[in-house]
Amino acid sequence: MENSQYLGTEKVGKLLRQFAVPCIFSLIISCLYNIVDQIFVGNGIGYLGNAATGVIFPITVVGWGLSLFFGDGAAAALSVSLGRGETEDIHRSVGNAVLGSFLSGAAVVAAAYLWGDGLLRLIGATDANLQMAHDYGVIIFAMMPLAMAQNTLASIIRADGSPQYAMAAMLTGAVINIIGDPVAIFVLDMGIRGAAWATILGQFISFLICAAYLGRSKTFRVDLRSFRPSLSLLKPVMALGTSSLLTQLSIVVITVINNILLVKYGARSAYGADIPLAAFVVIMKLFQIVLNVAIGIAAGAQPIVGYNYGAKNYGRVRELLGLMIKWTVVVGLVCTVFFESFPGIFIRMFGSAEDPAYFTFAMLCLRIYLSLILITCIQKVCAIFLQSIGKAKAAAPLSVLRDVLLIVFSLALPAALGVSGIFWAAPVADVLAILVTAGVMLRVWKELEQSDKNTEPNAVIQPSHPGTITTWGCCSAGSPQKGNETSEASSRRSPAKRPRPEGKDRKGTIQNEKADHLPCRPLPAGPFRLWGTAGRRIRRRRPGPHRCREGISYP
Repeated sequence: MENSQYLGTEKVGKLLRQFAVPCIFSLIISCLYNIVDQIFVGNGIGYLGNAATGVIFPITVVGWGLSLFFGDGAAAALSVSLGRGETEDIHRSVGNAVLGSFLSGAAVVAAAYLWGDGLLRLIGATDANLQMAHDYGVIIFAMMPLAMAQNTLASIIRADGSPQYAMAAMLTGAVINIIGDPVAIFVLDMGIRGAAWATILGQFISFLICAAYLGRSKTFRVDLRSFRPSLSLLKPVMALGTSSLLTQLSIVVITVINNILLVKYGARSAYGADIPLAAFVVIMKLFQIVLNVAIGIAAGAQPIVGYNYGAKNYGRVRELLGLMIKWTVVVGLVCTVFFESFPGIFIRMFGSAEDPAYFTFAMLCLRIYLSLILITCIQKVCAIFLQSIGKAKAAAPLSVLRDVLLIVFSLALPAALGVSGIFWAAPVADVLAILVTAGVMLRVWKELEQSDKNTEPNAVIQPSHPGTITTWGCCSAGSPQKGNETSEASSRRSPAKRPRPEGKDRKGTIQNEKADHLPCRPLPAGPFRLWGTAGRRIRRRRPGPHRCREGISYP
């Protein structure tokens, strides 16, 4: 198994690029499963097909949320445990998280099959799209337990220091889906069922690749004992994953409520019930892509943030938070400019642009709903950051704050503004949510700053010139204490104070030395294996004055 100490020594910018970029691509690729279906279904079947896949979307998001509940929770627990050096039970936490995700998926599938078309009508299906929603959903649900286990494994793999592997697994499945969709829909003439079959085939291949990683993991080893259920190990995992679960469940609630409201108020407008519903589905896909880029930045930083927070490197934690927000601002600004300047391009991607009523309504609502997506992204990144440092009680309410406000305004504004009021609810909720988030994050920033001043960081081995490492110390009440370590090179600069070695110096070996003027017990002798190449020094703050056993004080 490999050591994760580099998370506390490497430059944070380099680490963030190394972890966040593959994570962003992994999340975008995971979006492609549903978005690619939307594109080919929209062009091959029409906007009613898009509306049908949009009806199934909330149920798949429930599964996605439960997989992140266990996956992100296990990833955060893994990172913090590595930073603290507590690695004994990591493999069991991982095994319990994967098992919990799979069983949760089985429960969701059982509920969906038993409820049947009644569930689809409840979440917004109309007479025009009910049969297509049924045909699509009955196939998608069959793969949900394994798809959820795969998503949980992807989060754990990223936290284990292999974000590229997780990205490759997701990319392989997405490519299969992208190739399979047009073949199934257009060549084999399978319609919306073909899109569903292509999706679950890609998910199954991704699952096999992620499961194979368990045999080559870096910081833990999984065996049959790892999957033995343990509530005590799942509690911290579930506490840290609650924020991710609530975020996804809030999306479900928003989607269901908006579907119902769009059908209700759309029927009273000139557009009818299906056009607003289909437009909302397309807008939510674009929203999901941008939000997943922001979440990818934060989730990619999670192992780095968690490790350094566990190791009490609070200065690096604050530096990482600043970089996360800067990257998010850049992404949000670029996307906002494109959405506001060229909305028609994005609407045409999903087909049905030949219908002028649909095209006009969709462009207007896209500009409204996504106008402040930059603020949405920053707010979500801050919530994930709090999750990464183990502040579950603050992360959970903050993760759903914007969504709760969105639901409130979605119910209130349509009474005055009609069907377009549902879309105006988003920017209003964004403004209020970011004000509360800013207050919380300012307080957390000050806490980290104060902790950085008061806490001595753990010893970190840094590169130095080749030479011998020497150390000496004293004891108090019979217990040895850590002293100051210096290199032989630094000893040469003050020969008068250089201690006399007890043994022969050897490169790469710590020699115990005892100064004649210190009435202290020397540290135990023995070789010390340096991390990396030989000839490194240990950088440590000089300890304050202390007293030895004989009562003599010295610095």
